[in-house]
Amino acid sequence: MRAVIAAAAAVSLGSLSLIAQSPAKPAAKTAAKAWTGRTADGVPDLTGNWTNATYTPLERPGQFAGKEFFTPEEAEKFVKSRDENFNSQSADDIHYDNALWQTENYTKGVGSLRTSLIVDPPDGKLPPLTEDARNRPTGPVVGEGQASRRGDSYENRTWGERCVSWGNDGPPMMPVGYNANLDILQGPGYVVVRNEMIHSARIIPTDGSRPHVSEKIRSWNGDSRGHWEGATLVVETTNFNSKVRFRNSTSAIKVTERLTRTDADAIDYQFTVEDPNTWTRPWTAAVPMRKVPGPIYEYACHEGNYGLANILRAQRVEDAKAVAGVKD
Repeated sequence: MRAVIAAAAAVSLGSLSLIAQSPAKPAAKTAAKAWTGRTADGVPDLTGNWTNATYTPLERPGQFAGKEFFTPEEAEKFVKSRDENFNSQSADDIHYDNALWQTENYTKGVGSLRTSLIVDPPDGKLPPLTEDARNRPTGPVVGEGQASRRGDSYENRTWGERCVSWGNDGPPMMPVGYNANLDILQGPGYVVVRNEMIHSARIIPTDGSRPHVSEKIRSWNGDSRGHWEGATLVVETTNFNSKVRFRNSTSAIKVTERLTRTDADAIDYQFTVEDPNTWTRPWTAAVPMRKVPGPIYEYACHEGNYGLANILRAQRVEDAKAVAGVKD
């Protein structure tokens, strides 16, 4: 797979395990350590298998308002409650996810001790929506819930249910409930990011001199352009298509990512989201990444898309019952 992705790049473009080790001062308040590992062409080496799995919520919960960091005791209680909720199931209602997929060989936690992934605004909350965004219909956006959507057509099912996008592959790269793993590969002038929960690889040129493609060209993952600022890879992505709608944003969204490898087992990943059509100001989140054993295998979603066909078939059965006046 590494050889295939590297070739594609060349051709296409030329639970608490961390809490127990938490430092005396929260990591986010100290300067990032320099990482000396370098690739053959002299840039910081981000290569490896990584996870961004975390129980830290995107926005700060109300009970922690005004509190940027957990105490270790609060973190332990919080993670315990999330573990119990995540793994809860009755004896006669075993979900296949729990039985097959939720047995990763790492543990979730809140290793940074932050009470929210959002670091700016300082209150740990998303900025206010614009008036346009408040009145915008939600539609089939990536990552949305699907329980209330009828199976009238494949077109009104969610992108995740149709195995197009789970909304976490990014950018920005967001943690998900399970299989929150990434494979980062590097070659001269390129970084490739492959996300386990989606079947695509993002190829990022890092020479810093390549302009974005025409704004008329739009795609699911946008158009990424990277450059190095010291030890940090900075990636700016624009040109998203109108179907992505990250958190109900518009195609005007711009995501700026910063990846800094801080030691052999950690990457400091931060991203800033801007969309003047959706939020009244940009916002920034920090998602720590830590190394995990490889390899990362393909997440095939549902082979042959049988799940979608069965959803539509079940809706037709329900429609026929309604016409016939049959009650469950």
